[in-house]
Amino acid sequence: MTDTDTATAPERKRGSGVKMVYDLLRDEILDLVLPPGSPIDEVQLAERFGMSRTPIREALVRLSGEGLIETLPNRSTMVSNIDFLNLNTLFDALVLMYRVTTRLAAQYHRPEDLVIIRGFHEDYAAAVQSRDTLAMIATNAAFHAAIADAGRNPYFTGLFRRLLDEARRILRLYYQSYEEQFPQRFVEEHAEIIAAIEARDVEAADRIGKAHAEQIVLQVQKLFSRDGRLDISL
Repeated sequence: MTDTDTATAPERKRGSGVKMVYDLLRDEILDLVLPPGSPIDEVQLAERFGMSRTPIREALVRLSGEGLIETLPNRSTMVSNIDFLNLNTLFDALVLMYRVTTRLAAQYHRPEDLVIIRGFHEDYAAAVQSRDTLAMIATNAAFHAAIADAGRNPYFTGLFRRLLDEARRILRLYYQSYEEQFPQRFVEEHAEIIAAIEARDVEAADRIGKAHAEQIVLQVQKLFSRDGRLDISL
């Protein structure tokens, strides 16, 4: 090993430690393994991951920047609560991005994009068949993110990915409400979206993307509110 390798190896190791902590905690928060309001303790995390508090702190700063954790006035840290009162603003943004990204994909996709999109579609169908909630959420997000990629606008893609991540905790609760009756119709709608994109039918892609997003939003709203009251327990 050269002097240069010796000098850079610890930095790579430290950086990879931050990413590992960040990735694991982020998944646990978004999958509700760590529910909203759960305390976050740097010392306990350092013991759990077998590393110093420095990479733990760096990972927490990233999570805080994404709004997934928050520091209270007493300096304690917790998993951020879900802002149920302002869900409509999230839903409005999601519906718009479903429309825009599907529309652009119909205009600008390449043959290789369809291969990727179909692959995630098949993964999602398999997750529905096996009743794997976490896989359904992950593959659904990957499917729509691949459609965004096919639209060739990195600004829309970046925004849409963030919105899909923000909605992940909501969808986790949503899928739990189905128990054993998972939404097979979403698989069929995904197939319709692919067909519109492949045909380069921009208006159909826009229309189907909008309808797909709006019915998901409607179902979530029904789940979360009955007679004006929140109908969910965390």
